[in-house]
Amino acid sequence: MADARAAIPGAATRCGIDTVEIARIERLLSETAPEDLHRFFTTQELDESGEGAGRAASLAARFAAKEACVKLFPREAALGEIEPEDFSVARDAYGAPRVALSPRATAVLAKNRIRDIALSLTHDRVSASSVALALADATEAPLSGRLIFRLLPFRRRVVLDNLRRVFGVGVADAEIERLAQAHYAHLWRLFIEFVRFRSMSERQKAARVKVDNVAVFTRALERGKGILVLTGHFGNWEVATVAGLSTFPQMRGRIHFVRRPIKPRWLDRFVNWRFQRAGFGVLPKRGSLDAILDRLAAGDAIVFPFDQHAGPPDGIEVDFFGSPAWTFKSLALIALASDAQVLPAASWREQDGRHVLRFEEPLLPVSCAEVGEEIRRNTRAYNAALERLILRHPEQWYWVHRRWKRVDPRARARRA
Repeated sequence: MADARAAIPGAATRCGIDTVEIARIERLLSETAPEDLHRFFTTQELDESGEGAGRAASLAARFAAKEACVKLFPREAALGEIEPEDFSVARDAYGAPRVALSPRATAVLAKNRIRDIALSLTHDRVSASSVALALADATEAPLSGRLIFRLLPFRRRVVLDNLRRVFGVGVADAEIERLAQAHYAHLWRLFIEFVRFRSMSERQKAARVKVDNVAVFTRALERGKGILVLTGHFGNWEVATVAGLSTFPQMRGRIHFVRRPIKPRWLDRFVNWRFQRAGFGVLPKRGSLDAILDRLAAGDAIVFPFDQHAGPPDGIEVDFFGSPAWTFKSLALIALASDAQVLPAASWREQDGRHVLRFEEPLLPVSCAEVGEEIRRNTRAYNAALERLILRHPEQWYWVHRRWKRVDPRARARRA
């Protein structure tokens, strides 16, 4: 599916075509209750198609467009990752058709490095047809990233292997390499910001960070059961998260970061000191379950980085970007025990150097009769949320980490 044209931003790299008989849609309209039509079309699609003689033809063209869009992604369609209902057709200000995407469709486009889908619709008296063109995205790799990639390739093989695992099926090698180079440029900017921000006041740092969806965080707080913030190593995670959360002065001393110790020890102590100086608590990932539950019962927020490898006994094996990955099970255990909402959150750097911290709507808990399966399904849901966040700005995730690290069979046996 991937080819050299993927290197050209906006180039059409895939084509999907579909034709639908208008009589088929006429039967659907006559045999389906109005409220059930929303299984196939959005409210906007139904409204824009009107009520006159051309209604069936207009809806047939839209249905053909949905099918044409699905044909752009045969692998994902075969795996059940995408369906016609994940696409809808709207009109722009000039009356031209454009594609509206569901969250699932947005993730599929990002995973295939597709910027947008261009549509054309047509119909005659018998049938309606649509052509969908997938327009390629292309990463801009700054000079700093290209130089580091060539001259100081820290964990280059790990970075490339991870990128190919996530994007490799439908993305050209040239784009994979550009993503890697952009990632190294991001790491270089992290270093520069780390040095520069040390001399900034907390007010200056906060001025460089915008917080999106503040109301989501506030509503979750009002439940009184605490908040579990599901996040990872996105953007400048320290600056954006610490400065962004300072937006909530009423929460000073009531936001706690769950951290795994890092080496060397002096750096670990320094990072902890930075968090505590900013008014945040720090809890270790091991041995702090009771403390976390106590903090949640008091209505506090727990920030839980969830994108690192976690072998047994701390983790369980669930899918992450389609491959088994050992993942912390503690977040699901804590969420089920406390009834605290799990809010995904991510940060990223804008082109002007400012940072954004965005909260997403809380994840709905998955209920199962068997506790082990309940933990597994919720953990998979958390990984799926992380996937969507990573694909939003892929070059700003921490690709140097060995996320899909293998586990010694003897460790599995001890876990069993």
